[in-house]
Amino acid sequence: MKLKIDRSSSVPLHKQAEMLLRDLITKEEYKEGKMLPNEVELSEQLKISRNTLRQSINTLVTEGLLIRKKGVGTRVAEKNLYSEATNWLSFSQEMKLLGIKIENFELHVSKQAPTENAKQFFGITDDVKILRLERLRGKENFPFVYFHSEFNPNIKLDGTENFIRPLYEILENDYNIIVKTSREEIRAAGADQFIATKLEIEVGDPILIRKRFVSDVNNLPIEYNIGWYRADSFSYKIESIREPKTSSQNSF
Repeated sequence: MKLKIDRSSSVPLHKQAEMLLRDLITKEEYKEGKMLPNEVELSEQLKISRNTLRQSINTLVTEGLLIRKKGVGTRVAEKNLYSEATNWLSFSQEMKLLGIKIENFELHVSKQAPTENAKQFFGITDDVKILRLERLRGKENFPFVYFHSEFNPNIKLDGTENFIRPLYEILENDYNIIVKTSREEIRAAGADQFIATKLEIEVGDPILIRKRFVSDVNNLPIEYNIGWYRADSFSYKIESIREPKTSSQNSF
């Protein structure tokens, strides 16, 4: 697609470039995260400076429409994955419903002292070793979440399980544990060096941190899980319903 700036227009060059890029990334050929032409090529085609072009690109990066990676280039952001707060699902179930095939890039199992959150949730002491599962997961060639799970030591998980299987399927089928409740905490943060390396982003890039405190049908704590998500690939939607006042609560 040939991009051209209208020099006779009163619209600033960077805004024209921005509008041209907005139109470009809606084209079929640029869906599914395709890379844009490099900045030198684009600036030459538009006959504008690279600084002016960067101003346009920065706007689209801020809006989450483009993703820029140092040393690689700029690509079109794929449609964000959404998670709903109602009728919560495991990560594998969420992705299956979205038609996304998940890949495990890393999988680590160890016995460790509990983190402070896990210790409080399970009501255990520092000297108790618990099973820790760490996984880097995502779509093909695109890791977008790093998970860290700790399990109640009363569950007889020993680390030899096949964690390629969905976790809650293992708990239900192998240990007769049916998870029911997930209390969640979500916050935004900047990626530290460890997470930036895992998710292939820059230090300080935005991420979403999602903590889950999972209990079974008997309200027994089962799993403490924390996930670090690339903010350009995951959104969380919450629907709240306000109960109407009863007639005795109405004021006149």
